[in-house]
Amino acid sequence: MNQKRLTGVTKTMMMTMIKKGSLFLCFTLLSISAFPQEKDFGIWYNASAEFDIINKLEADLSTCFRTFENAGKVEEGFLEGGLSYVFNDYLSASVSYRITENIEKDDSYHLRHKWFAGIRGTLPLGDLKLTGRALFQQRYKTYIEDENDKLPSSHGRFRLKALYDIPSFPLNPYIYGEMFCPLFKDSDRVIDKKRVGAGIELIITAHHSFDGEYIFQRDYFPDLADENILSFGYIFKF
Repeated sequence: MNQKRLTGVTKTMMMTMIKKGSLFLCFTLLSISAFPQEKDFGIWYNASAEFDIINKLEADLSTCFRTFENAGKVEEGFLEGGLSYVFNDYLSASVSYRITENIEKDDSYHLRHKWFAGIRGTLPLGDLKLTGRALFQQRYKTYIEDENDKLPSSHGRFRLKALYDIPSFPLNPYIYGEMFCPLFKDSDRVIDKKRVGAGIELIITAHHSFDGEYIFQRDYFPDLADENILSFGYIFKF
């Protein structure tokens, strides 16, 4: 298959993915109804670096601190590193590992380990860029209360993001929706968590950028709870 035909096939796949993803995003936005439940507020502080290794192979390193209980307490802090391979302008794949210090039920911080593998599809539509991502994640706890804690927790994560690149202007707004679906275990839940976010990307130079966003997060497990989150990030690109 020649390169032109391959690009055409990939673009067709991306169009199908985006159409399905658009329905998913609408479902995510409409399915968050308002009814009494536990509510909280947190702030996330993020920093990341991205750099090219060789042709089409990229690496990234990120760190994050997340607060909860009305931003008065640190819930977790983590360090994550990953690799991604860019097949073409429309499709890429990635793997990453995260080590976390997470507060547990004993009110102390314990290590957690996570690894991720995923694919990302991007479809540019003029100044609008649509991105769909399917991610597999698996988490391992070191704080053990019962036998279930010894087993890894696996989820499929599905996200659709739309970013508008404003011509000749450093601010780019975006919106996204994401679902976390439990895998490989008996569960009457189809979804463990939902996120809907909206933010602005600020381009300082070709190497430096910032973003700020608002995230609404609904957890269904272990108890139904909502969290309103402000997230601030710095990105450095080598």
